[in-house]
Amino acid sequence: MTPELRTTRPDRLELGEGIRWTGSGVVLVDILAGRLLSAPDDPAAPLRTVAQLPVPLGAVAPLAGHVGTWIAAAGTGICILHPDGQVDWLARPEDNARTPMRMNDAVADPFGRFWAGSMAYDAEEGAGSLYRLDRDGTVVRVLEGITVPNGPAFTPDGSVMYLADSARGVVRRYPVDPVTAALGAPQDFVTIGEGSPDGMAVDVEGAVWIAVWGTGTVRRHLPDGTLDRTLRLPARQPAGLCLAHDVLHITTAHVGLPAPGPDDGALFTTRVNVPGTPTPAVRLDIARHAATTWDRTSPTTAGDPPRPTPVGDQP
Repeated sequence: MTPELRTTRPDRLELGEGIRWTGSGVVLVDILAGRLLSAPDDPAAPLRTVAQLPVPLGAVAPLAGHVGTWIAAAGTGICILHPDGQVDWLARPEDNARTPMRMNDAVADPFGRFWAGSMAYDAEEGAGSLYRLDRDGTVVRVLEGITVPNGPAFTPDGSVMYLADSARGVVRRYPVDPVTAALGAPQDFVTIGEGSPDGMAVDVEGAVWIAVWGTGTVRRHLPDGTLDRTLRLPARQPAGLCLAHDVLHITTAHVGLPAPGPDDGALFTTRVNVPGTPTPAVRLDIARHAATTWDRTSPTTAGDPPRPTPVGDQP
């Protein structure tokens, strides 16, 4: 067990997640507030708002060849978020769901595809799905029957995907076909008895770092699932993490806590022995053409209804 981590930034986020190292900087989201944030290099500086959406913002990945442009899991679908705040919707597959839905965690794989999970606002059992944005701009449902999808996280070579179903306390491992992106048969990687597995990252040794919501811990599991080490935070709800070289960044949340402590919702950092790699960029073949067929909206009219009362991304 390591000593407790401390935070140096003043920010306290409602639901800090989706933290990613792009290779040049660290970005993260405050999901329910719809904010995309960046973390300045100065560890004492406050987070900077990059974009503000009127819908929940689950996570982003940079769009290759377009500086300052992001692919985002937001509202009920997946969109392109431009530097001026304009939004191009690629698909909104959860628009007509029978229960109010929102997008949750998301990430790009090493081949440039974007994977994004959805969940019900009230965390209805089995209502969520996992979607994949392919390089031709199409969005397909890959998995369904998930309650609260978190991750996904990929090995550096893209051959394995880890996906948490947080409400069920399980992280599953899927083989990934490098050409078709088809998922093979899943295997249970880790089952969490106390708390819920949330955001994840894979280091260069193939070990999986997992934020365990409700326990104030982050755990590193070896590729065979063995628990290697545990970090303890003075915040009850670790939610997301990323590795920037050998620095581990951890987001937390204060949503749902009747009496948040002084560090609930803070961003934490600590050095680790094994580094990580930058989050891959999304590669869209359609991005080289004019966006004449996209559904473009301004950041203040992004097209989704007002959000229902939030419950966080945990049951």
